[in-house]
Parts: sequence; structure tokens; C-alpha cells
Amino acid sequence: MLPELRRVDGDRTADYDYELPEERIAQLPVEPRDASRLLVVDRESGSLTHRQFRDVVSLIPAGDAVVLNTTKVFRARLLGHRESGGPAEILLLRHLRDAHYEAMIHPGGKLRPGRTVTIAPGFTVEIVDTTPRRTRIVKLHAPEFSSVQSAIEQHGHIPLPPYIERSDTDADAARYQTIYAAQAGSVAAPTAGLHFTDDLLATLDARGVERVNVLLHVGAGTFRPVSDDDPSQHVMHEEWCEVTPDAAARLNAVRARGGKIWAVGTTSVRTIETAATPDGVIHPYIGETNIFLRPPYQFRGVDHLITNFHLPRSTLIMLVAAFAGYDLTMQAYRTAVAEQYRFYSYGDAMVLL
Repeated sequence: MLPELRRVDGDRTADYDYELPEERIAQLPVEPRDASRLLVVDRESGSLTHRQFRDVVSLIPAGDAVVLNTTKVFRARLLGHRESGGPAEILLLRHLRDAHYEAMIHPGGKLRPGRTVTIAPGFTVEIVDTTPRRTRIVKLHAPEFSSVQSAIEQHGHIPLPPYIERSDTDADAARYQTIYAAQAGSVAAPTAGLHFTDDLLATLDARGVERVNVLLHVGAGTFRPVSDDDPSQHVMHEEWCEVTPDAAARLNAVRARGGKIWAVGTTSVRTIETAATPDGVIHPYIGETNIFLRPPYQFRGVDHLITNFHLPRSTLIMLVAAFAGYDLTMQAYRTAVAEQYRFYSYGDAMVLL
């Protein structure tokens, strides 16, 4: 008779559950951006220290590199009405070609191919097709606007995450965006970057820390929990990312002279790890990624991680566990709850040394 295999903590989705009081889910950001709290997690000693986010610059030595995702959230949420007069909601996921987008729609059962949703006078959305992922291909018509993008900018809404239980405001257009956002394409912010201010970036520059930009357009799948109890059965969503030849060369040069790479956010981690080979070399890359980083993954291109606190059972908390170890990760989360940290997109941050 074969011996029973011992189950390892972290190899089941349920292992990534934790209790979070609803009031700990941040509905609004703190001001200024760098006044957020920062949980400093030392992976070597296991120590947990409480700081403010603005202190993070003192932890990053000269000669190291900070990697920033320069994606920009666009007004992807369109509210309108169906031909029957009933309400409809369309979340544009990504631009495909011309005026065509992949989108999630509600109510899906009543918006089949051939139907039209009116967003505003002179701005309509035609349902074209259904994808194997049960999303829709839609075509935007905006003949009374200078461009489809102009119509989206005027009538679209900032796609706040579902756990922020309020409508978006004008303030969210600026605040649910990093200060270095450059290229529109995300339906969710790379939230670890929300804490950075111009002063913090200037301080990093003055200290001799390199800033290296990468790009990953965040999709709605980032909020999707892992539904199978075996994480290995989870089908990871795809997102478009890019590491330019210049970015790859600069990161490799930092490592060659003994410097470390600090990834700001899980999106930066996933981009770098997509582009890195097992020998630790980071290569130029452009295209889709569906990389799923979970224990016992061995990281190739990232030495330190700055990130927010993530949802239970999510691929992102599993990424943190792969980076810091399962036990230390869950200890850090329990400590953050007990110490009344603010969670999720507009919440506080942690740095993994």
C-alpha cells in the first residue's frame, strides 16, 4: 500500500482564504498618495514592520532599479439603454481593430449579436459576435464625434472595481490612475503604483535609483477568483504586455553590476517574469501573457516586490505567496487585518524585502 501523500499548505485554493471585515475595504483613497501605510515584510527574518508608504524610498539602495507599469486606465464602462428602453452596461475589455472592442455586457441574455445599445445621442454600440470566452465583440459608432475615442472619453465611466460600492466621480479619473500613466488600455489600475508622488519619484532619482518602464494592460480577469479548489486547474486570463529592448538592457545591466530589481505591483512582476528566462536574463517581449505565478514558482527577474493587499482566493495573493512563502504571506495578511490596514485598490501597501 502506497503511503498517503502529505498535503502542503498553499496547494489548495481554500488555503488563500482570510477573514476581512467589510469596513477594511477602502472605498476612497487617502490624501496625499504617499500617506498610505506600508507593511514591510522581511522574507529572510520573517519580521513585519509598520511604516508609511513615503518611507519606501529609504529601503531602495542606489544602483537598484524600480520597475513601473505605465499603462493608463481608460473610461471603459459605458452605460446606456437597449432598443426596448431597458438599461444596459458595457465594459470594454480591449481594443481589437478600428472601432471594434472585446467587451463584457449586461444583461447578456438580452443583448445578442445584431442588437444595439444607445450610450448617448450619436453614440451607439452594436453587438457583433460572441467569443469562446462568452464575451462579446462590439463595434462602436460615433458619427457625431471627432473619433470613437472622443466619444468614450466624454461618455464613458472610470471602471472602479466591484468592491468599491459607489459610482465613479471626477476625482476618480485622476486618483484611480498612476501619476506616470502613459498608454491607455487598462480596465483596472496597477494599484501599487497609486501611492507614488512626483516627490517620491524625484527622491528615487536623486538617490541614484533607476526607473524602468514596462507595460501591461490590466484586464477584468484580474478580479476573478480561482474557482477550482486545485489552483493548477485555473485557466489564467490573457493580458497584453511589453518589455522594450531598452528596458530589458537596462534591467540586465543593473543585475550585472550587483543591483536588485524592485517590481512595483503584480503587473510589473508578471511582465518581467514573462520576459525572463531561467538564467535570470530579461529579454525584449511584446504580446499576450497568461503567466500564473503561484507556489512553488521560482522567480527569475524580480528581487523585491511592492504591492497592495489582494482578494482572498485570487491569483494575485497566490503570486505573493510564491514570492514570500505561503506561511509568511498569510501571517502578513492576518497582521494587516488586525492592525486595521486598508485593503484592495484604494488601500495600503506592503513591500517584500
